[in-house]
Amino acid sequence: MGRVGVLLLNLGGPDRLEDVRPFLYNLFSDPEIIRLPFPWLQSPLAWLISTSRAKKSQNNYKQIGGGSPLKRITEEQAQALQEQLHRHGQEVSVYIGMRYWHPFTEEAIARIKRDGVDRLVVLPLYPQFSISTSGSSFRLLEDLWRKDSILDQVEYTVIPSWYDSPGYLQAMADLIAEQLDQLPNPDRAHIFFSAHGVPVSYVEEAGDPYQQEIENCTVLIMQTLNRPNPHTLAYQSRVGPVEWLQPYTEDAIKALAAQGVEDLVVVPISFVSEHIETLQEIDMEYREIAEESGIEGFHRVPALNTHPIFINDLAEMVVNALNSPAVKFEEVIRPEKGTKMYPQENWEWGLTTSAEVWNGRVAMIGLLALILEMLLGRGPLHAFGLM
Repeated sequence: MGRVGVLLLNLGGPDRLEDVRPFLYNLFSDPEIIRLPFPWLQSPLAWLISTSRAKKSQNNYKQIGGGSPLKRITEEQAQALQEQLHRHGQEVSVYIGMRYWHPFTEEAIARIKRDGVDRLVVLPLYPQFSISTSGSSFRLLEDLWRKDSILDQVEYTVIPSWYDSPGYLQAMADLIAEQLDQLPNPDRAHIFFSAHGVPVSYVEEAGDPYQQEIENCTVLIMQTLNRPNPHTLAYQSRVGPVEWLQPYTEDAIKALAAQGVEDLVVVPISFVSEHIETLQEIDMEYREIAEESGIEGFHRVPALNTHPIFINDLAEMVVNALNSPAVKFEEVIRPEKGTKMYPQENWEWGLTTSAEVWNGRVAMIGLLALILEMLLGRGPLHAFGLM
């Protein structure tokens, strides 16, 4: 069978406050995060956004200890998965590849080559597929494979998404049940699923299956939980003026408060590790919104981290992938599969969805140019005599 490896993919996060700005630059340099009509705009725009957002982001990270715990937790997940695979009789080495911070995906691939791995399972730590998460990492890996003849000798297979995997669903249901059972009236609590959002254009124009997979995942978790509680799905973490998936988490919380909901049990459905979106955005920002809106009980279900059922499920996914026909990068991210990776859709004239989206993008660039002028006192608007 040769030497077998598993590559866990994740977003990454700044380890220290001084890492925040370069991390944001890496994030917004990715064309699958911000899609622009002209590739030469990507780096200047990434510099502008990372510079303008750095201070606020640093303040957010200060509130959770000065850095992201994502690397540490992912390392713990990798170790737990490797040990579980050994118990399954699989001698496997598990590697971590982060998209926007250390250890970068390229660093993980270098270790995989160094160790002489012959067979590789690529497993994203995103339960639901999106072009902006798993898709971006797959696109990078496809490019690395195309440029490196040594990697051609590595047999690999991809697990595109696993939102409907029984062990994952059971682990999520167990964590929700544990939180519900701590309440005086468990059946009356409202279960609130908060997922990371994506722009609507990703779904409607690029064919991103993310929204459908999130909605299906929510239904499956509630079926596995088998409790009578009402539930809501909303989307958090939007950036910029373009329309993102709705309802937005803050709006949905206020609406439930107006309906008289007293206990809210918040489930971070698209996150399997604690990080800035759970520890700061949900635990602090959304908690404050809920309390100010009149919701007396704000309860948050922890992320899966190294939950034993979850880790065992990941191990079973790896074993199944090794014993099934290989799935290649191009099978997941090519346009003929209905998902449009960058470069994105062409411009369409008239009152079209495409025109509306591009108008929003142009407006965002104009807004960022204004922010640059305000921050630095110089820039394109001064050059044209507009400020």
